[in-house]
Amino acid sequence: MGGYALIEDAPLLHRNTLRVAARAKLLAEVRDAAKLPELLDFPAVRAGPLLVLGEGSNLLLAGDFDGTVVAMATRGVQVEQDGDVARIAVAAGERWDDFVRWTLGRGYAGLENLILIPGTVGAAPIQNIGAYGTEVAEFVESVEAWDVRERRVVSLDNAACAFAYRDSAFKRAPGRYVVTAVRFALPRARGLRLDYAGIREELARMGVDRPAPFHVAEAVVHLRTRKLPDPAVIGNAGSFFKNPVVPAAQGEALKQAHPGLVAWPGADGRWKLSAAWLIEAAGFKGHREGDAGISNRHALVLVNHGRASGAELWALAQAVIAGVEAKFGVRLEPEPVVVGAR
Repeated sequence: MGGYALIEDAPLLHRNTLRVAARAKLLAEVRDAAKLPELLDFPAVRAGPLLVLGEGSNLLLAGDFDGTVVAMATRGVQVEQDGDVARIAVAAGERWDDFVRWTLGRGYAGLENLILIPGTVGAAPIQNIGAYGTEVAEFVESVEAWDVRERRVVSLDNAACAFAYRDSAFKRAPGRYVVTAVRFALPRARGLRLDYAGIREELARMGVDRPAPFHVAEAVVHLRTRKLPDPAVIGNAGSFFKNPVVPAAQGEALKQAHPGLVAWPGADGRWKLSAAWLIEAAGFKGHREGDAGISNRHALVLVNHGRASGAELWALAQAVIAGVEAKFGVRLEPEPVVVGAR
């Protein structure tokens, strides 16, 4: 079948970075986005749920998937207009880190703080990926997708994407959209984000006193490499828990009761709390139950030490959520999509 391949009872072990040995009823690898309508019209595909998959780096398969996994393998980067602000259309299947490095190599600014995040370009707006004080939503002009419900190609501008912290209109309507391309607006120059999580200190260690975007990217690579376990070495999906946002009164009370609490007051009066601090203070950093564990390098990271099942990893995540809530009265939420949880 031109443009895609369809596999029955497909193993997903090598398609998720937590290395969970789950299976899908059907797996469709799509190389041509124009073939999506044909693929999605198959009765076997229409009969069950859809799960769109990039590199599986923001996913916990807590069980097998009784539906069709659509893996976007499309490629292509096109600069539509290049002036003070470049408009760049990128196919959903392009690797995110490769694209960030491509932009830096051509002198575009904005995405330097988002380097080394695993996954595909198509997944980036779904999760509204963010790191080191930057969110991808700032640079997304529009997202092109196949609307499964309306059976047509749609283009959602930035406002229609309804971006929020690690959230979007796509994430709130699972199975409705298959992202096919993302259009970015990237400036040639902008103010650098240096005031988050040790970037200035890392630049100083590098001996850089007048940083450019590529310097910031290098600093972020150093920081991420030191702090976060490599999925190529140990199964993980990066930060597994969102930083919780609480009302001002609750944040102030927690800060008073726990002076060491890492928290940031927001512009809306609410407080964003460090989930990593809460998890470590609740005693879960480095905790392990069988092959399911919390990283001893970073408390936000759920890791698979070997052959943990998705159900075992999810059970540990739920234990962390319950433990933090019991100690601090704050309920954590998972950042990745959890599929097949019972």
